[in-house]
Amino acid sequence: MNAEITARFAAGQKIVREAGDLALKYFNARDQLVVEHKGLQDVVSRADREVEDLIRACIEAAFPGDGVLGEEQGMSAAADPKDGLWVADPIDGTACFLVGLPSWCISLAYIVDRTIEIGLIYVPCNDELFVSQRGQGATLNGAPLVISPATSLRDGAMGVGFSHRSPKERSLSVIEPLLADGGMYYNNNSGALMLAYVAAGRLIGYYEPHINAWDCLAGIALIQEAGGWANDFLAGDGLAKGNPLLGTAPGVTEICRRITGL
Repeated sequence: MNAEITARFAAGQKIVREAGDLALKYFNARDQLVVEHKGLQDVVSRADREVEDLIRACIEAAFPGDGVLGEEQGMSAAADPKDGLWVADPIDGTACFLVGLPSWCISLAYIVDRTIEIGLIYVPCNDELFVSQRGQGATLNGAPLVISPATSLRDGAMGVGFSHRSPKERSLSVIEPLLADGGMYYNNNSGALMLAYVAAGRLIGYYEPHINAWDCLAGIALIQEAGGWANDFLAGDGLAKGNPLLGTAPGVTEICRRITGL
């Protein structure tokens, strides 16, 4: 199994880079894209769909028996997470992508049953590749990720996500005690990217009251392999329906759990 995971880890890095190259071409010609609305503040374009098509085609070519769960096309036929499943967000941060902001990324994870084996996040605008394999650590462009040494909320900024799938009060209830304790919140409209920033020590933590699996599994893997903490996102029906999420640097885990209830 380890050899099989390692083979997927190597292939996955090539896949997210190839997907990123295609997404970047669309980003540089975004004025030609037609935007569709899936829901309130939830947009999609041809770029999202074609990047996901590319990811699926690359996985099918390299590992024909593997299942894929993607944001745009859902679960592939006969996919079974117990046998191994790729979870992909072709462009996380589409709203930013479509208006020319660079805070978007390609997110790809590989899980077996309820264990995240591989986490890959590629940021084409910065050429930053965050990667992790369970038990092997996490790196950014080959250099080990170093999580924040923060021991209080005052020691950095905390990412706070929000979507209209959950009541606004859930996010606001975290922002108030965060600010009261001298902290600061941050949001760039990409949950995957903010989780990568936690793993890289750029943020001290990230909280979202409801997030989908394709937005966060790769980021969770990065945080855990960098030495941080995350709640059990895949508990219950998290893979299919999403869950609340908290990922933190170890020195602020307890206080973040207290203010978020996780």
